[in-house]
Amino acid sequence: MTRPEGAEAHHRALESLYAAAPINALFASRLEIPEPGVARIRFDVVPDHFHAAGAAHGTTYFKMLDDAAFYACNSLITDRFLLTTQFNLLLTRPLAAGPVVAEGRWVSGQRRVFVGDARLIAADGEEVARGTGTFMRSRIALAGLPGYRVG
Repeated sequence: MTRPEGAEAHHRALESLYAAAPINALFASRLEIPEPGVARIRFDVVPDHFHAAGAAHGTTYFKMLDDAAFYACNSLITDRFLLTTQFNLLLTRPLAAGPVVAEGRWVSGQRRVFVGDARLIAADGEEVARGTGTFMRSRIALAGLPGYRVG
């Protein structure tokens, strides 16, 4: 088996970085970066994510939308970690327990500031939320982060 190179190696390293993040112990999920500017996170909403009325708390919506848009944008940057500077959410329906996919994509920006958007798709195929974020290049080198391994 050959080692991935270039963009593919960067994408696999970002997937490893995501998997190594401690927050994901609370939100079991899996990141996929199939191509530059696109990210998908597959996860299950479980009762531990519910608010008092028995549906997913807004924390779950925000985390998955932010992560999907963020990684879609960071897939285009190989040297630095991006930081979320702003994020807008539109929650259109309650999210029950079950599988969900967060689909993120890069919208614009190529140097310092990037815009990405994402949507949550429930098991029935319906969109339940969407969000748009602004992400800024930081001084944090990707190569120094735990979990980010190229090659």
